[in-house]
Amino acid sequence: MSLNDWIGTCGVALLVLAFALNVSEKLSANSKTYLCLNVAGSGLACVCSYRIGFWPFVVLEFIWLCASLVALLKLKK
Repeated sequence: MSLNDWIGTCGVALLVLAFALNVSEKLSANSKTYLCLNVAGSGLACVCSYRIGFWPFVVLEFIWLCASLVALLKLKK
């Protein structure tokens, strides 16, 4: 596997893990852990998408990253 494959796989794995934990009611969508998994996962997926030049997913993952960061910052207030 290439470096891009590893980055993308790790990012998507983190996003799927967060989703699975949320739907199994082990993590709330407003929990710090859930949001951190989304920040890390979407960040890695965004980097991978940028590196391979797949712009629709760069935009999608960047928006996901920003939304997760905003929600995470709101928790700290």
